[in-house]
Parts: sequence; C-alpha cells; structure tokens
Amino acid sequence: MTHNTPLSPRPLRHLSDVHRRVLTTAQLRSHGVAANEIAEQCRPGGPWQQLLPGVVLLHPGPPTSEERLHGALLFTAREPAPGVPAQPTADSPHRPVYADVMITGLAALTLHGFSATPPLLSLDHVDVLVPRLRRLRSTSYVRVLRTPDLPTPEQVTGLPVAPVPRALADAVADLSDAEAVRRLLTEAVRGGHCEPAAVVRELTRAKLLSRPHVVDAVDSLVAEGRAIAEDRLYRMVHEYGLPDPVWNVDLRLPGGPHLGGVDAYWPEQGVAVELDTRAPRQDEDALWSEYARKREHLERLGITVVYVTPRKLREAMEQQAAVVRTALMAADDRDPAAYVVVLPR
Repeated sequence: MTHNTPLSPRPLRHLSDVHRRVLTTAQLRSHGVAANEIAEQCRPGGPWQQLLPGVVLLHPGPPTSEERLHGALLFTAREPAPGVPAQPTADSPHRPVYADVMITGLAALTLHGFSATPPLLSLDHVDVLVPRLRRLRSTSYVRVLRTPDLPTPEQVTGLPVAPVPRALADAVADLSDAEAVRRLLTEAVRGGHCEPAAVVRELTRAKLLSRPHVVDAVDSLVAEGRAIAEDRLYRMVHEYGLPDPVWNVDLRLPGGPHLGGVDAYWPEQGVAVELDTRAPRQDEDALWSEYARKREHLERLGITVVYVTPRKLREAMEQQAAVVRTALMAADDRDPAAYVVVLPR
C-alpha cells in the first residue's frame, strides 16, 4: 500500500475535509484499512502520523487547530454502537457524532469568539469535558476534565462546545493571574455572551469563590453587569416611548422608615422597576428574602413593583416594555398609592 493507494472500496466523500484528515483507527479499519497497514503508514517519515492514541492524522505535516480539536474529541468520545448508520439528510449530513464530550476551557472560549483568549494553536492543551465515570487519562495536548453533570453543548463550527459560563469556570480554575481572570469575566458580560448570574453560579459550583483574585473579578463582573443592564433599561424606556421616570432613587415614608431603592419610579402611577442583578452566592436565600420583604412592603402601600432581569432586557426588551406599560396603564384602575418621599440614591 502506498501513500496514493485508496483507503478502501468505501469512499470518504460523506465526510467533511477535516473528518477525512483525522480518523480513529477503528474508523480506518471500518473503511477496510488493516491494522498493519495503519502502522506502516504511521511509521517515522511516513505519510500519516499518530496524533493521539487511536487517532490518526492522514498527512505528515503539523496538525491545524481544527485537526487538533477534532482529534481531541475523537480521542475522548465514546465509539458509536455498531449497526447501520442513520440515513443522511440535507439538514443532517454524515458527520462524526462526538457522544458525551465537549470542548471547554480556553479553547471553548476562543471558539465562542473571545478576544481575551489565546489563538487555538498557541494553547498548550485542549480541555475536554467527559462524564465522571469515563476511564480516560489526559495525554499529549488533551486534558480530560471529568464532571458528574455534563451541560448541554453548543455547536460552534460543527464542534460540541461547553456553554460560556461552564467554559469560563473551567478556564478560571487553571488561572492564577487576577488580570487574566478579570478580562475573561468582563468580556463574557460586555460581549453579551452571558449574564453575570450564570457565571457566578458556575464559579460557585466549581468552588472557585474561595480564591481572592476570583472574588475580586466577580465583584467587578457584577458591577459591569449592572451598568449594562441599567443602560438597557434606559434604552427600553426611550425606544418604546414610555413616560420618563425618576431614575435610581430611594423611597421612604414621610418622617418614617426607609423603604428601599429602585432603579426607576413613576410617582404619578405608583410604579417602580427594579433590576434583579443578584449574583447567586451562598447568601442568595437571605438576599431574595430582602427583595421579597421590600416588594411586599411597597405593594402594601399601593406601589406596583416590576422586577426585570438583565437577561430579559437583553433577549426580550419589547416584552419587558409591554409589562411596564401595562403596569402604568393599570394605575388608573387602582386606588392611589401612598405618598412617599423620593430621594436620589
């Protein structure tokens, strides 16, 4: 068998270019290439090379970043069960299925479009999430990360990739540079990849909030997320023609106790909007109880409180504007709210 000899009578046309260049030894055997032929082709100076255990790169040069990623997934994925493959369709062409694995960490963030992460080829390793009970060891450039609960992967350039919050947590776990952590978390929020609460939830789950440099970055992240949410709230009011409220105010009873701060308040209608930018920490229940007490107190005074999350403002601003508009219009059908003193916050 020479370098120009066809692999087998079974062609590889159903595979994309990268899937023709990176195959497992099992896939090669299924295409009629015997084990001794694979070994011969992968000899030193030969036309093929072993990229990873059981994974063959079908050319002699350095692997591309795409080939490295597909190789990592082929190495870690479960082999498909034997049987007749599903018939390909226009919407679902033939392509390898990477069962129960996904790219995570810095490589995943680069695939998601982060600018603060290194180029794929400059990464020393590619992190791959696998189920906790898989018997796999990290090898070569592939680092195996086990988890009891695999998240639902997102498809990026045809690759299963961990969602941004999980990829961030896996990347941050390996970083001791406070500035690098801060840049990643800031880009996640500023770039619209996810909300701060989702990031903090994953960092909490990974037990990373005991690290001072991570806590500092999270504090900056929450502040960044609130600033972005406030800007979206301003845009919502103006773009959807809502009456101008008073912004960022404290409410209190005349000569009485402080009732709490709100992000927007319409005194004539007795309607308040508050951004729910809580970051899920260990004291989340206590913080939510404080929110609930404030809302209950204000509503006893006849003030309608509309809670809006940053995610809803980002994904469904028109819907949130309709909710606020409905609350404002309903004011005519309610008893007037109690008089409260409005002070700058």
